[in-house]
Amino acid sequence: MARLALLSVSDKTGLVELAKTLVEEFGFDLISSGGTAKAIAAANLPVTKVSDYTGSPEILGGRVKTLHPKIHGGILARQDLPEDQKDLADNGIRPLDLVVVNLYPFEQTIAKADVTMADAIENIDIGGPAMLRAAAKNHAHLTVLCSAEQYRPYLDALRASEGQVPLAFRQACARAAFWHTASYDQAIATYLTDTASEADALPQQWALTGRQQATLRYGENPHQTAAWYRTGSVPIGWAGAEQLQGKELSYNNLVDLEAARRIIAEFPSDRPAAAVLKHTNPCGVAMGDTLASAYRRAYDADDVSAFGGIVVLNRAIDADTAQQLTGTFLECIVAPGCDAAAQDILAKKQNLRVLVLEDLLTGPKQGVTAIAGGFLLQAPDTYRDDPATWQIVTEAQPSDAELAEMLFAWRVVKHVKSNAIVVTHQQQTLGIGAGQMNRVGSVSIALAQAGEKAQGAVLASDGFFPFDDSVRTAAAAGIRALVQPGGSRRDDDSIKAANELGLIMAMTGVRHFLH
Repeated sequence: MARLALLSVSDKTGLVELAKTLVEEFGFDLISSGGTAKAIAAANLPVTKVSDYTGSPEILGGRVKTLHPKIHGGILARQDLPEDQKDLADNGIRPLDLVVVNLYPFEQTIAKADVTMADAIENIDIGGPAMLRAAAKNHAHLTVLCSAEQYRPYLDALRASEGQVPLAFRQACARAAFWHTASYDQAIATYLTDTASEADALPQQWALTGRQQATLRYGENPHQTAAWYRTGSVPIGWAGAEQLQGKELSYNNLVDLEAARRIIAEFPSDRPAAAVLKHTNPCGVAMGDTLASAYRRAYDADDVSAFGGIVVLNRAIDADTAQQLTGTFLECIVAPGCDAAAQDILAKKQNLRVLVLEDLLTGPKQGVTAIAGGFLLQAPDTYRDDPATWQIVTEAQPSDAELAEMLFAWRVVKHVKSNAIVVTHQQQTLGIGAGQMNRVGSVSIALAQAGEKAQGAVLASDGFFPFDDSVRTAAAAGIRALVQPGGSRRDDDSIKAANELGLIMAMTGVRHFLH
């Protein structure tokens, strides 16, 4: 008797080619349902509809098609067990040799801006996961395929083994099927949780699954293995970015690029902005009248550290900006676009990685940190700071221009590793103190880097000043205004020192630690 294959797919990529090869080269009989059967029949290939095979019509508008003993008996039968073979014979059931199933496009559906709950629910597949799980469980006796990418390897395995697919291949396909259904269920559970939860609420249960996007050469260091995974079947974020040129991305590149995306998301595209990063910390951030001037100012903020850095821009790269970008060695550039003239200029730097990520604003909904025995989950720090809510706690009050500068500094310090200090003037960073074990050290580093340019500048601190020493150090360097969260029991000491020295001080009431 000919071998029997069940084909029931939502994504019909490669379907006809697979069906044709199964029938003409290997002599399979095919059974199929719904649109899959129509596609196979339209290609003039023999196929039996599931409803004709089972003797039961599709009901409930197609919701029930394959949930039938003649289908699941054929999938789950153990072909080396006499009792199972007797049950098949007594019930007129043929054993299946191949099950090819992919699922309703749930993630593609919920990715639509106008999706309704009813649309989402209707795209939850029931029969598909049941068949995949059954076939994966019984992989000792049949093969299960859940992706068009598996079709060619399966056919090659059939040819190489004279029609007997090796157990190791079937086991690999079973693993893929279980991961497929696991990620599918996780997407559904996450959607239902997100739609039912308050914006900042964290669920009682949470899972993370991903599909390997790429094997990376190594992790943070050459002795560490690493790979890049994307979540969901719809490539979004960095998985959906277009790499125009350059070497393959490394682990550290991707970590830096995400840090770059987060900082540029602070600056809407109504005015050009640029940032240069090293080791996830900004070494230069600036705004300008043009994108080229914004980049030049960010680069000039610390041209030593910019060497080998990551550049992020909030507008599409034009020719003038591209010309500026080729003036030094950079690892990566990312922007929401890149015009043809700019691409031609950047192409001269063949190893320079240039990426286009149209949406630089949307980041992950949760932040995950692995710890021994589990993980930590938190909402991302996407708080939008509003100077109207700040307290100006000193006698000296800021002008509109000074308040705008304080906001610029505050947006940058949010993305510097704690303890973080940022000195800025005219929408350009002048000095950055990052990741020090005490705030005094960060203040000293930032002010030393700013040097004489600190005269009339703004200093932002991601945490409060527990003593007035940093206030006095800032004043001595020429700082005009300070912005900090406040909240210390000794805030009055800092306020008193600021008043004594004629400084402006704002307390935001919001802390932005970055560990």
